[in-house]
Amino acid sequence: MADNAQQLLHLVFGGELTDLDNITFRDLDKVEIVGVFPSYATAYAAWKAKAHQTVDNAHMRYFIVHLHRLLDPDKDAKSSH
Repeated sequence: MADNAQQLLHLVFGGELTDLDNITFRDLDKVEIVGVFPSYATAYAAWKAKAHQTVDNAHMRYFIVHLHRLLDPDKDAKSSH
């Protein structure tokens, strides 16, 4: 990543859900933090790799969280004005 590129942190995590209709983890102690990534593209690549590794278990789900939006929630509102 170039020094002048904006760092937009993303978290990839996941685990086994209790059912396919809700996002309720079967065991919070087994939720896996895949990592924090500097861009959506790198987070997506990590998410995709984990999703492919667990394709045989329909209850396994991985998610991408836009941490940069949580860290500065007013930034999107400011930039849209």
